[in-house]
Amino acid sequence: MTGKTKAAQATKDPVRTTDADDLKTGSNAPQPSTSISIASAIGSQVRNLRRKLELTGVELAEQAGLSAGMLSKIENGAVSASIDSLEALARALNVPITTFFASYEEKRDCSFVPAGRGVMIERRGTKAGHQYQLLGHSISGEIVVEPYLITLTKEAKPYTLFQHAGVEFIYMLTGKVLYRHADKAYLLGPGDSLYFDAGALHGPEELTELPMTYLSIIIYPRG
Repeated sequence: MTGKTKAAQATKDPVRTTDADDLKTGSNAPQPSTSISIASAIGSQVRNLRRKLELTGVELAEQAGLSAGMLSKIENGAVSASIDSLEALARALNVPITTFFASYEEKRDCSFVPAGRGVMIERRGTKAGHQYQLLGHSISGEIVVEPYLITLTKEAKPYTLFQHAGVEFIYMLTGKVLYRHADKAYLLGPGDSLYFDAGALHGPEELTELPMTYLSIIIYPRG
């Protein structure tokens, strides 16, 4: 290949660069806001604690031995407070110094369940031969997510009277079933999925091929 040909090829096939959009998932969920800086997190905690004690900025600054201007900068996250300043503020506010880092170290839910170690659950309305294995749980937030691995054995019987708040997603793994939701029924086999409003009556109407397993994810508001 000549130099001219190589140059032409390079023009046709420019090097592809990676930007932030390349790293996003296919979900339409909003992207998280930029992580708060530690200075801003500390400042917010100081300001909230001061207000709870009904202290003015001048009063807290005097008790901590700081200037009112420096306290204002700390509360607004404009400066990174020194350890000495944080210790003085902790004494004045009568809290452990670690309190200032609470919002910065906020924990997020994460639940890990090893294979075969899900918690066996007896759900309301379940019949013999219907086994529910809880695969995870959420302990905080505005919504509850319950992922189940459901197994219907040869002893299972049809049951179409499940009804609860929220929505449910089903993904078939093995076996076949005619699954009823409200006034319609859907034949589900491995790889098929069903997403529905769980406020309507639903459940397996005809157990076509047993045993069968499917993933069921139930989502509803915490309350």
